[in-house]
Amino acid sequence: MESIRMPYTANRDRPRWWTELLVIAVVYTAYSSGRLLARGNTEDAVDHGLSLLRAEKFLHINVEHPLNRLFTHTPAIGIPADFAYASLHYLVTPAILIWLFRRRPAQYRTARTWLMASTLLGLIGFTLTPTCPPRLLAHAEGFVDTMAQYSSYGWWGDDASAPRGLGGMTNQFAAMPSLHVGWALWCGVMLWRHGRTPVARILGVLYPLTITFVVLGTANHYLLDAIAGVAVMGVGLLLAGPLVRLADRVRARFSFRFSRTDSRTGSRPDDSPSPIVGAGCKTSPGERFPGQRTSSASSAPSASAAPAGDTADDGTPTAAR
Repeated sequence: MESIRMPYTANRDRPRWWTELLVIAVVYTAYSSGRLLARGNTEDAVDHGLSLLRAEKFLHINVEHPLNRLFTHTPAIGIPADFAYASLHYLVTPAILIWLFRRRPAQYRTARTWLMASTLLGLIGFTLTPTCPPRLLAHAEGFVDTMAQYSSYGWWGDDASAPRGLGGMTNQFAAMPSLHVGWALWCGVMLWRHGRTPVARILGVLYPLTITFVVLGTANHYLLDAIAGVAVMGVGLLLAGPLVRLADRVRARFSFRFSRTDSRTGSRPDDSPSPIVGAGCKTSPGERFPGQRTSSASSAPSASAAPAGDTADDGTPTAAR
């Protein structure tokens, strides 16, 4: 018998674009709102920042000072770095998401879940450890805010990358972990794993390294912030697979209940056509489809079935009436 067309199922190779847009918008809104609510007080944030700086000096990994001096004294490096900090974080990441959605649908859901899980983990870090970035420490600590120094070249003021007049809508103590570095690492991995050209793989290596260089030189993050951003992405990667499987189980359960409800009411959830009947199906005795032709083997009466001696006018046997 031929196979029967499967009923409605929730499994699709590619999610619908409008549902993805809604999910991403909801998560990003929650993330942005959470950042504003998790500001913490200035004293605690400064203490956390100074603690990180002391730890780096003790470990001899305090690279922020020499990089910040390089950016401050070399506008040809500092100005492009400020533009990169203020824009690439919000342009490259969505572009990679759209590229994956269109070109790599099989990998999209896991990649998107990895990014979102890591972002929400970063929000927990902002809430638990509000941290003053190097540029906001006292001048005696030796850092210069390059965003403020070169603000006349861009749209930002002295409130990091926020446009002038909108600094109140940002949380400047959301420094630990650095999601600038975390998101850049995610973009780099996506380019390395799913890019098909050597250029894509080179960009996959250079982009996260460049962003790390930028956030340290502009005095927006400590090196330990960057390391924490990498760690958060690692935990998010471990959670991505289980989260996708959990979402699939929940979707399958709701789809099963939905299909059972529709079967009781006699309707189909997706208005799909009726199942295709296989060629091996037969009708009841005496019943046939409209226009059905009977085969000669089944319609022609057997000669042995005719009563003996009962013949037609031409002498051939006829079937019993």
